[in-house]
Amino acid sequence: MPTKTHIESTHTGEHILSEASGARSRESGMLASGNLPAGAVLAMNGAGDYVPLAPAAADGTEVAKAVLYGAADASETPQPITVHVRACEVHGALLGWPEGVDEAAITAGTNDLVSRGVIVRD
Repeated sequence: MPTKTHIESTHTGEHILSEASGARSRESGMLASGNLPAGAVLAMNGAGDYVPLAPAAADGTEVAKAVLYGAADASETPQPITVHVRACEVHGALLGWPEGVDEAAITAGTNDLVSRGVIVRD
């Protein structure tokens, strides 16, 4: 009988190393588009909704603003989400970057998060 391999996606909050008590590190928002796992790095569109980071864009969505707390699927309709936006440490290896992103974009995104108080650790 052949062996099957199952790969689990990142669990809700698995990327968190530490966060401020209460709700200081987290905010609620809307995910405008995308089917994303927990730990995905997000940007904000002109309407003030979260979207997947787009490093090659020039409309503001190239700036990392938050890390998605739990998986969300906004493929068909916007979905309410919880994000980490400040006063927390996250595990860099568990962050979800856009497919095909290069090291320069990851460095820029990491710096964007750090400037907001989301510290990325190895």
